[in-house]
Amino acid sequence: MNFPSRETVERLRRQYPTGCRVELVRMNDPQAPLIGTRGTVRGVDDAGSIMVAWDNGSGLSVAYGADICRVVSKHD
Repeated sequence: MNFPSRETVERLRRQYPTGCRVELVRMNDPQAPLIGTRGTVRGVDDAGSIMVAWDNGSGLSVAYGADICRVVSKHD
């Protein structure tokens, strides 16, 4: 796994602030929520993974460089 630079992690934290709503676009994990599942961002860790509380109860993070989500709203 390639770790992002500190600058990249800070950019991700600005792009995906705690509390914003996201929608899953792609996740390469057998336990992944369905594409289109929405959730609330809990934060971005030092590895650049976006920690999400998915609406279906899952807590899988969106892995930096492998998975994709998009912001659907900055305020819930």
